[in-house]
Amino acid sequence: MYTRKDKKRSSGSTGRHELSELGEFGLIDHLTKNVQIKNPGTIKGIGDDAAVINTGNKLMLLSTDLLIEGVHFDLTFMPLKHLGYKAAVVNISDIAAMNGVPKQMTVSIAVSNRFSVEAMEELYSGLLLACEKYHVDLVGGDTSSSVTGLLISVTITGEVSNEDVVYRNGAKEGDLLCVTGDLGSSYIGLLILEREKQVFKVNPNMQPELDGNEYVLQRQLKPEARTDIYNLLKGAGIHPTSMIDISDGLASEILHICKQSGVGCRLFEGKIPIDPQVKQQALDFNIIPSVCALSGGEDYELLFTVSQKDYEKIRILEGITIIGHMTSPAEGTKMITPDGVAIDITAQGWDAMKKRK
Repeated sequence: MYTRKDKKRSSGSTGRHELSELGEFGLIDHLTKNVQIKNPGTIKGIGDDAAVINTGNKLMLLSTDLLIEGVHFDLTFMPLKHLGYKAAVVNISDIAAMNGVPKQMTVSIAVSNRFSVEAMEELYSGLLLACEKYHVDLVGGDTSSSVTGLLISVTITGEVSNEDVVYRNGAKEGDLLCVTGDLGSSYIGLLILEREKQVFKVNPNMQPELDGNEYVLQRQLKPEARTDIYNLLKGAGIHPTSMIDISDGLASEILHICKQSGVGCRLFEGKIPIDPQVKQQALDFNIIPSVCALSGGEDYELLFTVSQKDYEKIRILEGITIIGHMTSPAEGTKMITPDGVAIDITAQGWDAMKKRK
């Protein structure tokens, strides 16, 4: 007979374990370690920016994201239209990270009675604006009530050819580590918004001081997905060996690629692209600028690797920076400071399971 005692022993657990002990990615690994793929059409399951499904001539990409009020967004300073736009973009970015093209989207929401019909119209106006810009069809979803606020779940499909698809696990020793755009801007935008929120709480009559911060605020409130990189790289004759989007911070994403590909890396701190304005703003907050890039998150730029043979092609592409190279796993994952000191790369970016004050 299968008793409760047997069940406890079979799970290997003798007591309660907190989610924060594992963290978000540790929890995912723990819960999915026994998942087995049974359908031959499933090319890639858990462990990348999107699942990959064979549908015939093309591969279908499938990804989903969950945004929860008070965890992922603060409506004190996040307009609903911007939130709708961002909810779509973070999913579109996952398709871009697979070197694919976004196609269809479903949106499900749970909403409390403190929101009006007009408020939901604002949210959807942002979603539809993103769908229009990125040529994505909104094809369905679900709605429900909530007792805790607003919850948004977006599922997106995309497509990519067999020869174009890029995974996280393809990086090889000697590959160049590259990134699009600049990093850390979104995090600085968030710090400014949170600072002004605290000022408002003390004195509601004070107007927020946001002038001159338009760039970083846009990066936080209205990010864009780098769907343009597919054509840029393809036009240059470059096929990335691995790729991931930067949602949780550069350090976290580098470690994902290294773990999935079984390699180490050398990241050069002085090569990390950071906007000059962001560098100054970081110092104003008493933060080392590179920390904003390494641990800030929500930049939605693309981090990818290319073969060394593509060096001459990649180095001349505008908006792309070579920030390091991949090494043997025995050499570890290191960041080299401008004065030549090697520091272990650690993931200290966003983790939904961390304990918060």
